[in-house]
Amino acid sequence: MKTFNYHLVKDIKEAKKISSAHSTFLAGGMTTIPSMKLGLGTYKDVIDIKGIKKLSGIKSSGKILKIGSTTTHAEVAKSKEVKKSIPSLAALAEGIGDPQVRNRGTIGGSIANNDPAADYPSACIALNASINTSNNRKIDAESFFKGMFETTLKKGEIIESIDFEIPQKSNYQKLPNPASRYAVVGVYVAKYKNGTNVGVTGAKPCVYNDKNLGKALSKSFSSSAIDNVNVSASGMNSDIHASAYYRANMVKVFAKKAVETC
Repeated sequence: MKTFNYHLVKDIKEAKKISSAHSTFLAGGMTTIPSMKLGLGTYKDVIDIKGIKKLSGIKSSGKILKIGSTTTHAEVAKSKEVKKSIPSLAALAEGIGDPQVRNRGTIGGSIANNDPAADYPSACIALNASINTSNNRKIDAESFFKGMFETTLKKGEIIESIDFEIPQKSNYQKLPNPASRYAVVGVYVAKYKNGTNVGVTGAKPCVYNDKNLGKALSKSFSSSAIDNVNVSASGMNSDIHASAYYRANMVKVFAKKAVETC
């Protein structure tokens, strides 16, 4: 690992002042630190934002569940607010990695990194999430995730919090990689009064909203409604863990399982 300057900041203003084209923000460090060790990421300044109080915490108000970006997976999993308003989100957090990862990794870090097999992005898509940033932007989840490890975040922009729309029913099901617990395929189903969303992760290079499945479930919220929906293998990931055709089939399998578990 190459040498760098470490900065523990107390507020966003200080973080943005230090930020440059050669810096990175650090919260849990579950991706940043391994990347630096492997030489995949080299930075002059590492800015630790974990100490910024306004970036952590969970609050439910009306139809919205707000979670601060530096809130850990373990905190989301154990939160009474989350379990009461969106229990499927708490269950998702409990299924991430191992205890060490859950106690260090943060929801904002996961979303900002946008790993194609991460769990939270599918929740953002299904739960009509808005990502609130330090640039006073409120970004709709479908606009936020752009491609593999790519988002609409600008250099020096920090995720402050995520607003999730509380659904009538929801559930997340995934086929986990046995080693990493990342999703080989993960499907998050969320039912609202005006329709159903289906967020899919692990299947393609970027999380996506399966609108064909969502349309079928909006008409009839039952696992049988999925039977006649065609999930194409075109554009699906294919690797040593699963072929594109297998992943396409698993999207339907886990979508049905999610509906049945709601």
